[in-house]
Amino acid sequence: MVVRTPSKTPTLRLERQLLRDGRTLIAGMDEVGRGALAGPVSVGVCVVSATTGTVPQGVKDSKLVPEPKRPALAAKVRRWAVAGAVGHASPAEIDEMGMTRALRLAGTRALAALEVTPDVVILDGKHDWLTEPESVGLLGLLDAVDVVGGAPEVVTQIKADMRCSSVAGASLLAKVERDAMMAEAAPGHPVYGWEINKGYSAPGHLAAIAEHGPCELHRRSWKTFRAAEAEDQQVPGAHHDVRSTQA
Repeated sequence: MVVRTPSKTPTLRLERQLLRDGRTLIAGMDEVGRGALAGPVSVGVCVVSATTGTVPQGVKDSKLVPEPKRPALAAKVRRWAVAGAVGHASPAEIDEMGMTRALRLAGTRALAALEVTPDVVILDGKHDWLTEPESVGLLGLLDAVDVVGGAPEVVTQIKADMRCSSVAGASLLAKVERDAMMAEAAPGHPVYGWEINKGYSAPGHLAAIAEHGPCELHRRSWKTFRAAEAEDQQVPGAHHDVRSTQA
């Protein structure tokens, strides 16, 4: 019996299946920055159609691409895709509404920035964080973000960032744009080393927070900050966990 090792090269297999089922525009969507201590959470979206060819060579989940190669690949993705965009939710919005709703807000902002309206969105994983659970589709956020054409259908796919070309492309778009934002913010807050760690919990970043405290671009509702504030102010800390994976 031959055991086949799953390919690390994404394909358009799922996208083309959805197109054969009658859809016209398929959007892959992926998030980056969920586990960071500072900066936005960012959501990329990459749209393909029946005329879209094979993804450019080297395009895959951004975590698998060396940092120096990402900008060039993201530029290729923008030329390859029918449309692409990135939406963000700020640290203040994350603190105010929690991560799931902040992801939803960033995702709807990405959709609103597109010049086309996809029929369906492919999300990585098994949880649909894009659809507003308390209303029809994304109508609960339409007061804040104008999504042309309303809410698209959502299809979840485990490891979509590794399997689906559109999702891998979205991951690269989001990663490159978010990293650039953190590098741009770094000179104004030089002690944190964001040009290197991009806001994640690297040892140097944690040491700078311990010495200098957080700034306005840190997610103050997260345990790293609330625990210290609770100790100083004798108030209960927040329940958020801190992740160090650079997603």
